[in-house]
Amino acid sequence: MRRRVAAAAALVLGLGLTVLAPGSASASTAVSTGHTINPATRFFVPPPADGSVQQIAGLVKSGDLKDAKLLTEMETVPSAVWLTGGTPAQVARQVRTTLAEAALERAEPVFVVYDIPGRDCSEYSAGGAADQAAYQSWIDAVASAVGRAHAMLLVEPDALGNEPSDCNLPTSAYPYTDAERTGEVGYAAGALEKDPNTSVYLDGTNAHWQAVGNITSRLLAAGVQQTQGFFLNVSNFRTNAESQDYGSWISDCIAMVTDPSHWAFGHPEYCASQYYPATVDDFSTWSQTTAWYTQNLGGAVPTTHYVVDTSRNGQGPNTMAAYGASPYDQSPATVAALMQGNWCNPTGAGLGVRPTASTGVPLLDADLWIKTPGQSDGQCDAAGGVRAWDYTAYTQPGWPTDAAAQAQFDPLWGQVDPAAGAWFPAQALQLVRLAAPKLG
Repeated sequence: MRRRVAAAAALVLGLGLTVLAPGSASASTAVSTGHTINPATRFFVPPPADGSVQQIAGLVKSGDLKDAKLLTEMETVPSAVWLTGGTPAQVARQVRTTLAEAALERAEPVFVVYDIPGRDCSEYSAGGAADQAAYQSWIDAVASAVGRAHAMLLVEPDALGNEPSDCNLPTSAYPYTDAERTGEVGYAAGALEKDPNTSVYLDGTNAHWQAVGNITSRLLAAGVQQTQGFFLNVSNFRTNAESQDYGSWISDCIAMVTDPSHWAFGHPEYCASQYYPATVDDFSTWSQTTAWYTQNLGGAVPTTHYVVDTSRNGQGPNTMAAYGASPYDQSPATVAALMQGNWCNPTGAGLGVRPTASTGVPLLDADLWIKTPGQSDGQCDAAGGVRAWDYTAYTQPGWPTDAAAQAQFDPLWGQVDPAAGAWFPAQALQLVRLAAPKLG
């Protein structure tokens, strides 16, 4: 597979490896006293994603060398390897294969561990281990395969952001508990952190999701203090500035509520957040929350590190406001509903900052491409609750006309989206064309 993308690169004038760019700085009260990631770390470039080489070859055949070159360059940028299931023997084999490939590149792999029971509230990325015992066996296999290798391991995106009680599903269909979830994440963290050469991170959600105090409470319960820290923005589109503020606040909150001499000891709910005194959708107010931590941190010393997924945040989140104007003419209610689902295959997204451990930001260990760019978030539609559309206000020839088909359709892309994890050619092209910083 790697030879196939190399051949495609030759056809489109031979791209070199990406140049690592530093992340942008933001205000932070944090001063790191924990172990730091070597700023010169080279991250692993996995084999190209399924579907990418075929798209590149098709573009070359049609004479679109410019887009073929951009997609080829995207596939030469380091990104995470997702461990999403299989038997313990199968996932161990995947880990060992990746470690061997990374050794050839003299690079450090980033693994996403993603097999928790009841994964993704049984929605687009549903799946996971059958039960807690099966999950622990699977985690043990990952830990054994990693051995003493150098690696970053990101434990279960959404697992702490979407605890079972957040899913609002009947226990008859979704028989999982928050206590089980916390125990499973904690077990994974402990097993994977035993390797002295690993850096393990837990789910810190994103800057437009859990309030700082809420996610701090969940991280502490799952054992974040026994790990390197937490990860942010996985598969989302929040800007670097938002993520860096949010990450520093979580680290500050952890320091305050775990310091026995601090007035907030044991009370994460006292911590300021993106919701107060800041206003979550008005970034100009976020300095108020930063100021709150400056005034209230006292002698507490933040040491909890974090990483940020910059794979698709080059243009920031889509407010969907354009769909309220001509020619779409969608109502304010429809636009608001679209914005609520703007985490799912939004239009207008671009690749973000290239992976680097040289961030220049205290406690920010790395900017990483965690979500595989070009892969679908799922079949984003009205049936799944992430799309809304008035087809009487705007439609196109060939779009569905009956309610049942419209419920499965994505009007933002004018198609039925690929399943979660499948290659999405139209989205891949938009990501490379709107990359910030630009490719090429």
